[in-house]
Order: sequence, then C-alpha cells, then structure tokens
Amino acid sequence: MAINWFPGHMHKAQKEIKEILPQIDVVIEVCDARLPFSSENPMITEIRGDKPLIKILNKSDLADESITKLWLDYLASQHNVQAIALTTDNPSLAKTIPSIIRKLVPHKDEAGKQINAVIMGIPNVGKSTLLNTLVGKAKAKVGNEPAVTKGQQRIRLEEGLYLYDTPGMLWPKIVNENSGYRLAITSAVKDTAFDHEDIACFAADYLIEAYPKRLSERYKLDDVPQREIELIEEIGRKRGCVRSGGMVDFHKASEILINEIRDKTLGAISFETPEMVEKEIIYFDELEAKKVAEREARKKARGRGRKNKRK
Repeated sequence: MAINWFPGHMHKAQKEIKEILPQIDVVIEVCDARLPFSSENPMITEIRGDKPLIKILNKSDLADESITKLWLDYLASQHNVQAIALTTDNPSLAKTIPSIIRKLVPHKDEAGKQINAVIMGIPNVGKSTLLNTLVGKAKAKVGNEPAVTKGQQRIRLEEGLYLYDTPGMLWPKIVNENSGYRLAITSAVKDTAFDHEDIACFAADYLIEAYPKRLSERYKLDDVPQREIELIEEIGRKRGCVRSGGMVDFHKASEILINEIRDKTLGAISFETPEMVEKEIIYFDELEAKKVAEREARKKARGRGRKNKRK
C-alpha cells in the first residue's frame, strides 16, 4: 500500500529543519516502539549527518517487551546512536533525557556555552506528550490525531540547554509498502488515508503467524484460522457482526480488530523485528532498482522509436 501524505506544513517544516540544523548539536527522534523502523523518517537520517542521535522508542508499554529489547540492542550498535524505551505513564526516565544530551556533547557542557537539540518524529508517535513531560507543563499541543503540531518552537529545558520542537513529518512516499500498512494500523496516518478492510487483513495475516495464542484467547477460538479473511470473519461471528442471511459484516469486524490492536485490548504487540526489517530493506531496494531500470529502458525505447520515425 503506497501512502502519499505530505501536507504543506510538513514541507515547510522540512525546509526549516534544514535551515536550523547547522546550529543543532544533538538530534532526538521519537519512534513508535511497536514499529521502530516503519515509524522512523529516512529524511532525518539523511539530514542529521554525523550528529549524535537519541532514538526514543515511545509507547513501549504497547509493544512486545522482548522485541523492544532486540531493537534497543540493534540501535545501540549503530554509530553515534543512543536508544531508550519510554512509556507514557512513567515520566521519570524521560526526565533523564537532558543529562543524556549533555553527555553526548561533553565539549559543550560548560558554563557559558549553549547546547541545542532538536526533537523530531512522524505524526502521532507521542512527541508532544514527551515534550510536555520534559518541560514540565503543557507547552506543546497534544492530541490523538496525526499532525497536531504545525509550527516550530524553541524551548529552554534548563540552563544552557535548548530544544527545538518540529511538526510531525512524513516523507513524500513510503517505498516499503509493509511500512505503510503498519503505520496505518497504529494511527500514524489518518483513517481517511486507508481502507479498514485492507489494513485489517494485513494485521490479521501478521497476527496469525506472530501471536496465534493471543488471538485464540481473546476471541475464544479453538482453532485459529490460517487465512486472514477467515480470521476476520470468525471475529465478526464471535462479536455478532452478522447481517440478515448469515453474512458477516466484514467492515465492522475489521474495525473491531484494528481498534482492539490500538487500545491494547489484544495486549502488547510489536509489528516488526530487526531481522524482519533487514530482509524487507533488501527486497524493496531490489524492487525499486528494478522499477528504475524498467523506466529507463522504456525511455530509451521511446527515444529510438522517435528517431526511427523521423527517418
């Protein structure tokens, strides 16, 4: 599923970030712990260069703890990256972020010097809530809809330490279509940008393989169906989503599954692992290279065709 959602304020934010980046010492990226890869913005990797990066896996209470540990180890092995997992209901760890920032740039942690950090993240990963925790009061707007923050702001965290806040940014095109589905499942994109049934089928297919016991317990299934459509239909029957004639209301059953993933009724779930993502990167890079080669071949063919016609 290709998601192309790049409102004007996001384009403006990207331009503003590039303008302030020369004076930034540390970059903070907030990701969703359930999908650390799909919820990261490749533009941030591109524009930060070699600046220290604090990778925050937010909403970790919604993610599978064992998989979050894999991600923390994986990210910590990368150059100039420090990763921490945060939950919305335990602000104490979040309040250690200023000290982490200072440790990453010890040459600037002196009286009379100023440290500038910037906090970034895609919509709806909890960036504004985290910012409010850091500041200690509601400085940033908070909401449960994507794209709440629409302007850049500079906030003093403590003496000599300033934090630039930016609007949540998506990038123009999501190449890995699996990432598009995962973002939709976790509300990083507006519900109007996708079809509930399509997303529910993707989620069901993953859950059958990764969390069959969870499905069995939640929906009282003696045997978990092995096909996503059959699973959603069975959920519909269990929840009374049946129309006259015995037909399952597939749309309603799909909404039930998506909502129960989002509100943690199905428990803590992670939708990707480092190993899974590495395989997907190779696959989609090869696919994209093939598409580019095919486009170039068509251009060449059209060029030859025009030359032959002129002759």
